Amino acid sequence: MEIFGYSLQDLYIFGLIIGGALTLLYILFGDILDGLFDASPDGMFNPTLILAFITIVSATGYLFEKLSPINSFIIFLLSIVFALILVTILNVFVLIPLASAEESIALKDDDLKGRIGKVIISIPEDGFGEVVIEGNSGTIAMSAKSFDDKPIPYDTKVLVIDIDGKNGVLYVIPHDNFD
Repeated sequence: MEIFGYSLQDLYIFGLIIGGALTLLYILFGDILDGLFDASPDGMFNPTLILAFITIVSATGYLFEKLSPINSFIIFLLSIVFALILVTILNVFVLIPLASAEESIALKDDDLKGRIGKVIISIPEDGFGEVVIEGNSGTIAMSAKSFDDKPIPYDTKVLVIDIDGKNGVLYVIPHDNFD
């Protein structure tokens, strides 16, 4: 069977090549495209799922056309059903859990209060330095300012008293004050 002068095998292989090329481009430039697709309602158009669907339909259609004597229309329907099943599995078991895990790792500002860190850039009087806080979720380095406007030297243990959420600045005091 031919469509637009091309055999179905050729169309499927073109779809596979185009789907693969677009997937590669999405991997390289995905952050730019994510902003465009965020405007869609409820994230309905996920580029990962669309590209996976095109690639799976093309691959299964090509293989069925090449290896089986089944009617081309039935092959097309089987390819769509197979792709829908695989894309649904990909979404439910991979993409949704990854999106949830990404959100659960993030720290809230209040989670940093009361944590102990170490000064890695000295904090001058009425100035800013940098503090590193180690925890189970990783190491965080943030700008810091002395809570009582006194200088804090390098390598001093500090206690986080408050955080300025707008600027991401920790207000700290030396931890020695509590020993």
